[in-house]
Amino acid sequence: MIHRRSLFRGVAALALAGALPRAAAAMPDHEALAAEAARLAQASHRPTVQPLAGPFAGLDYDSHRAIRPRAGQAAGLQLADWLRADLLPPGFLLDDRVEIHLDGTKKPFAADLFDFDARYFDDTTLPEEDAARMAFAGLRLRSPLNRPDVFDDLVVFQGASYFRALARGGAYGLSARGLALDTATGAEEFPVFTVLHAAAEGDAARIRTLMESPSVTGAFSFLVRPGAPTVMEVEASLFPRRALDRVGIGPLTSMYWFGPMRRGIADDYRPAVHDSDALVVLNGAGERIWRPLANPATLQVSGFADRDPRGFGLVQSLTRFEDFDDPEAAYHRRPSVWVEPLGDWGPGAVVLVEIPTRDEFADNIVAFWRPGAPLEPGRHDLSYRLHWGAAPPPVTPMQVVAGASGRHILRGDALTFTVDFAGETPGAVADLEVTGAEAFGTAVFHVPEAQGGAGATRATFHLVPGAAEAAELRLVLREPDGRALSDTWLYRWTPARGGGL
Repeated sequence: MIHRRSLFRGVAALALAGALPRAAAAMPDHEALAAEAARLAQASHRPTVQPLAGPFAGLDYDSHRAIRPRAGQAAGLQLADWLRADLLPPGFLLDDRVEIHLDGTKKPFAADLFDFDARYFDDTTLPEEDAARMAFAGLRLRSPLNRPDVFDDLVVFQGASYFRALARGGAYGLSARGLALDTATGAEEFPVFTVLHAAAEGDAARIRTLMESPSVTGAFSFLVRPGAPTVMEVEASLFPRRALDRVGIGPLTSMYWFGPMRRGIADDYRPAVHDSDALVVLNGAGERIWRPLANPATLQVSGFADRDPRGFGLVQSLTRFEDFDDPEAAYHRRPSVWVEPLGDWGPGAVVLVEIPTRDEFADNIVAFWRPGAPLEPGRHDLSYRLHWGAAPPPVTPMQVVAGASGRHILRGDALTFTVDFAGETPGAVADLEVTGAEAFGTAVFHVPEAQGGAGATRATFHLVPGAAEAAELRLVLREPDGRALSDTWLYRWTPARGGGL
């Protein structure tokens, strides 16, 4: 699990004071970075961890947060009238070197680019020879996303190949990555964006990156258009050093502790705690799959085989304050992220990894596309869009909008499931398939009060797991003649911690 609160939890807003002079140098194009990635792939991997010295060494979470980019030096650097950049300090868990270029000019690292809270630092000197061996931990771009006079966070690249973006009105939530390697194997490899180039390109922000790891190098180009949603165009060129047979394309990393599905897993005053609550897949056949996330007792890996997927993403379907009752974390404002492949990705599978967690401070959910064949050494190009804040596109008259489960009110050996679908279709019937267990009492009816008074069609059924180690559930609403009306709702039941339902 990646402990992300220590990496990503909010950095205080900084006043804008001044800007760097515009540089004459130009950002390298994608092919230039791809050529450098190809060259590096032919050589031995160079370590990405940098030697931390001076006030950046030996930090904990609180002392690292007490370092702030200095306005006009490392904060508020002007890339355009509407775009500012902040250079982020290394330290604590952020020890990979990140070389940063703004408008084509490399930014030298120095301690005096930052302000240090005197409560944590007595000596902030950093000898020149140490500074010359160090680099930044990442880059944040800001724009007037919500108000014309305030530069809000837009996107941040920080930690391995992780990055996050905001849509208008949203809050930081799940993360994306450049690449996932050997996830859930016990030997996961985390590629690192070691070089970041940033500039304004019209009304969009352009970021180009060089990625390095022992098994692969790569070049990525991001074109970020702020809005609701904020949309990223991603172009990637990968150069494996070995055959990559457990590679994840377009990976998303999130947190799910508990929600209405299996609510009893946590004794907490809040009704739900999660950054995302469902994986949604729009497969190549045009079927939209809705898979509620789980916090299982043991590691679970699920694969959804497909060819040329139209999209997949992690969704935050609960968007009202009362769904979470948490004004500090603001889970109701956290984004959904939708991955839209550009071009045909061929055969493979959308993979979902669910890792057990006992709190909200660890990312325990990963989703990505795994190609059907290993990526052999050579060049591999792909492109896709990331929609931050956007819900997946509907393809049927009735989409899943909610779900819940809990113990049967009368039978101690059974669970009751409810699945709500938007809208109402008279005569709709539930097509329920259960593998590995028994089910009974399937029913479909309209609930006018559901979804804040908008109403929903609710399908209910009862599951008797017996001695099963797992049960696979599949539910679709259909017309009486058999035609599908709804998303395909999928769920995997597994025994609770300590056994039982």
